[in-house]
Amino acid sequence: MRKFYFEKAQAIWADGRSEEMNCELSFRTVIPKGEETKLFLAASSIYRLWVNGEFICAGPARAAHGWYRVDEICLSPFLTEDRNYVVTEVLGYNVNSYDTLDQPSFLTEEIWQGNEVISYTGGESITIHDFKNRVQKVQRYSFQRAFIDAYQYEDENKCMYHMNESAQSLCKIEIQTDKRYIYRDVEMPGFETLEPVSVIKKGTAYYEKEKTEIIPEEYFFKIKQDLKGYAREKTEIHVSEEAQKIQLQETEYSVNAIAIRQLPLSDEYAIYELPYNATGFFDIRLEVREKSRIFVMFDEILSNGSVDFLRMNSCNCFVYRMNAGKYRLMNFAPYTMKYLQIVVLGECIVEQIQFKEYKNSSVLKRIHLPQDTELALIYDAALESFRANALDLFMDCPSRERGGWLCDSYFISSVEYVLTGKNVIEKAFLENFILNKEFRHIPEGMIPMCYPADHNNGNFIPQWAMWYVLEIEKYVYGNQDFELAERSKNLIYSLLKYFESFENENGMLENLQGWNFIEWSRANDPDLVNGVNFPTNMLYMRMLKCVSALYKDLILERKADRLRKNIRKRSFNGMFYTDNEHRDKNQLVNPGICTEVCQYYAFFTGVATVKEDSELWKIMKNKFGPIRSTINDYPEIAGTNVFIGKYLRIELLYRQGLFEEVIKEIKEVFLGMAKETGTLWEHTLPTASCNHGFASYVLYWLAGIFGIEE
Repeated sequence: MRKFYFEKAQAIWADGRSEEMNCELSFRTVIPKGEETKLFLAASSIYRLWVNGEFICAGPARAAHGWYRVDEICLSPFLTEDRNYVVTEVLGYNVNSYDTLDQPSFLTEEIWQGNEVISYTGGESITIHDFKNRVQKVQRYSFQRAFIDAYQYEDENKCMYHMNESAQSLCKIEIQTDKRYIYRDVEMPGFETLEPVSVIKKGTAYYEKEKTEIIPEEYFFKIKQDLKGYAREKTEIHVSEEAQKIQLQETEYSVNAIAIRQLPLSDEYAIYELPYNATGFFDIRLEVREKSRIFVMFDEILSNGSVDFLRMNSCNCFVYRMNAGKYRLMNFAPYTMKYLQIVVLGECIVEQIQFKEYKNSSVLKRIHLPQDTELALIYDAALESFRANALDLFMDCPSRERGGWLCDSYFISSVEYVLTGKNVIEKAFLENFILNKEFRHIPEGMIPMCYPADHNNGNFIPQWAMWYVLEIEKYVYGNQDFELAERSKNLIYSLLKYFESFENENGMLENLQGWNFIEWSRANDPDLVNGVNFPTNMLYMRMLKCVSALYKDLILERKADRLRKNIRKRSFNGMFYTDNEHRDKNQLVNPGICTEVCQYYAFFTGVATVKEDSELWKIMKNKFGPIRSTINDYPEIAGTNVFIGKYLRIELLYRQGLFEEVIKEIKEVFLGMAKETGTLWEHTLPTASCNHGFASYVLYWLAGIFGIEE
């Protein structure tokens, strides 16, 4: 962590509005041409930068509560005029989420030419404007993310990106409280441009006002004290409800006959297909012929041939109301899609659609694959999944949540090292946990399941806190960064103190609080995770081993050894490791239930070994895994899911050097995903996220088998 200090800039916002929910403002300045022109900025919640009407970048990189990372952008290549309009649009959400933090809105920005600051917030050169195009009172995008986009335009919206001297839009500036700044450290994202492959569907659209069979706006989650937002009775436009009342009727056409550009739509819709499931910003240029409502809907897959914009309990639908004129539409925050559907209630010409990707730009190495088209497809899909989920931190998915989840990060971080030769993102990600001295709403000593994030409902996953320690140990020894270990020490020993209060007479964790999570399978049913859960205690044993290695703590090493011995004694039934014990009249009783994933946890954590448990290893290797779909010799052993069981299984095969089996199972699990979306998924079926960060771990296995090249 390196602290950053602005020379002149102060944090500013519109007077009295820094805590308004969903407030979008434009910060504008005019600067001359000049070599060595750099812009430095920090913002809350998110920003996008324009020069002379051209999109430059978006950000910022996220940090812990009360800390703000500073982006550095070279402006020189974009200063093509004598007077250059630099516009920074900032959107302040001011709601709790897993994506952005609930902190007051601000922008701190200064522009340097050579050794001189020529423009800065808090001075007279940067003004604030509110064009009141954004509809503030709208629904959230999802439980995990803030608001959707909705806009109303009275006239052409080029004023969004150029200087506008209108006194009506000018806001009084208020200097905000001092902020703590640190360098971004991680690379800026890449903003590559994608073109649609084709228009795959086109047809008529009409609004059925009286339709009543719709999913209500607050069906998936309620706005309440621990989830901030605008309740339905306060929203100005009920976007998801309105969109469900639109009736679409596909018309006969030839796909090749539909132009991607200059496509006229009059009470019609069209579905555009991107080359693969991409994350970023749609960039739509329209000529609107008459007053119109335009809905932009999107998803990662087609559901029964259509775009289901509510598929993941999120609202993948934005609305734009506009009069005649020329417009440019871009979503403010990044979203994920392979299919983009434009519905026009009115008349317009879609002049052009592009997609600006928002993804990792620091990949320097490539895996030396053999001539295998199937592996090549999986490789490309895994690479896209990594690049979309590894930017300023490691995310579970770039769509529904954009959260920096532990456990997921343990796996993605290994891919970062494979592709870049270092762990810059991982260090920034782990540092965020260290920077925050107090995690509100969760028990003292506990580490949040994802961060930076707000957990107002008090939810946490105790097992994910253990994965944090496993990742710290892996990072410290992999990068020889013992300073980070020392900075993590208080956090880790506070976690140990928390867990100690749940240890029973056998030294095992019993009845842990929070959301106990093993994986999405039978192993996560309440009757197995409650009481003494053995996969959890296996992970706890491994965590104790990691702490003892980090801090040369012999007491913890002996404690871990005793715990391992007790798990083997109480969990192993002679053939399999059972999942749990529960209390019956104050006596611990083992019901004898076994799951496939419990066996993987045993070997992964070192509770079981190939030498000590050779018969179980043979069963696990030869009778578990994909073969269970055709020959299930052990039906009483509940099957596993993609995350985390199938990953642990392939990892164990990989560690034993069983590379043929690894390749076979990689294809079994991932090939269908790669073919359908060009990314790798959260589950086996496309029922949730179809771009999930941990799935990129495939690249780690492939690199280990085939090697890497620059």
